[in-house]
Amino acid sequence: MPDPVFHVRKVSKVYHMGDVEVHALRGVDLDLFPGEFVVLLGPSGSGKSTLLNILGGLDVPTSGEVYYLDHNLTAAESAELTRYRREHVGFVFQFYNLIPSLTALENTALVTEIAENPLDSHECLRLVGLEERLNHFPAQMSGGEQQRVAIARAIAKRPEVLLCDEPTGALDCPTGRLVLEVLDRVNRELGTITVVITHNVVIADMADRVIRISSGEIIDIHRNEKKVAPSELTW
Repeated sequence: MPDPVFHVRKVSKVYHMGDVEVHALRGVDLDLFPGEFVVLLGPSGSGKSTLLNILGGLDVPTSGEVYYLDHNLTAAESAELTRYRREHVGFVFQFYNLIPSLTALENTALVTEIAENPLDSHECLRLVGLEERLNHFPAQMSGGEQQRVAIARAIAKRPEVLLCDEPTGALDCPTGRLVLEVLDRVNRELGTITVVITHNVVIADMADRVIRISSGEIIDIHRNEKKVAPSELTW
């Protein structure tokens, strides 16, 4: 196996809500490797989003260590985490967070202004199949098209890591399948390590590895010997 991109050891996260302690993660150990497509599978409240936010530098663990390559994210200051997110990580969320007054091309081009080595915005929209919709505004596009613009925006800065939190959660099955095809294509063509959160067991079939989380703990890691193409998923 190659050296891991992420090296996570004994990571716990505790949130304090008044006098109540909520243990979102409990001693998580995990390695993620270059170019792989990983699905984090588990019910709501299992700790999936907390783990994704820690990998993305949006949150820090209460205890434990997280390394991205040779960078210790748990020892990083706020400014260092901001630079890490800007230079290395693309985010895709369930809700698209597009700017309504900007076209698909303009929304995608936003991140290229802060990236060191961005992709061409036209190429990003071509990659997600929206080359004919460059000048359309979000209100003129379907939910699936808006999500694909969000993916184009996420990959425009050429991230090494693409983190997706329920990217198909607000979509119907045919549209969700189309979005998954886009994520699969980005993973293959750009070599971006891709981590997708879902509670949909079906999506797990397209992953290189499936990591099941329950009550803040990893309960199983499974490698798919034969991945299923998104077009072949049975919803």
